[in-house]
Amino acid sequence: MKSEIPLRVGEWRESDPGFLEVDTVAHCGDSVAGMYLNTLSATDIATGWFEGRAVLGKAQERVFEALQDIKTSLPFPLLGLDSDNGYEFINWEMFKYCKKENIVFTRSRPYKKNDNAHIEQKNWTCVRRIFGYQRIEGEENLKLMNQLFKNCLVSYINFFLPSVKCVLKKRIGSRIVKKYDQAMTPFERVLQSQKVSEDTKQVLRERYRNLNPVALRKEIAKLKRKIFTKKA
Repeated sequence: MKSEIPLRVGEWRESDPGFLEVDTVAHCGDSVAGMYLNTLSATDIATGWFEGRAVLGKAQERVFEALQDIKTSLPFPLLGLDSDNGYEFINWEMFKYCKKENIVFTRSRPYKKNDNAHIEQKNWTCVRRIFGYQRIEGEENLKLMNQLFKNCLVSYINFFLPSVKCVLKKRIGSRIVKKYDQAMTPFERVLQSQKVSEDTKQVLRERYRNLNPVALRKEIAKLKRKIFTKKA
């Protein structure tokens, strides 16, 4: 199976939005026994756009279904997927789907987390800082987490949290010097892209005008309290 999926090593060369790094984050606490929730997280390389979905377990069918849901929420076409070597991604269903939809499907080297540096950073800022390392279980929490992801959390991250991108990396003697661009939100980077239609940009502008970052933070805190007080 793995021999059919090429390795992606080194810096991304693609500059168009639509090429995603994806990963799963386990909410298992101190034990991997039993059924617990996972987050399927995805980030776009060009814009930093983030999407997340909660999944019960890591069965490939459920992860595939969550990925389909993420695809419909992106403000640009899905052009490429890059994952680690977990069975939830490296399977024939995902392989055939990407081939049918002309989606570039690549994978990282085993045990090389730096190959997925973009999504690993998002796993911390967008998942672990919100949910921590506690165990989260049950159908009710699944609904609450997806309510949080699809509404307030993703909106807050994509429309109000700026980040910088490394635009130049050069070795000077024994040091590596990096140059970064101006800090922008994923929303602002999408607006700058010539590959995103004006109609889509207008929809995003309208969505932005109707958002309140303070209200979003309050809703995030409210749903978090419900998740951590809800029994499985």
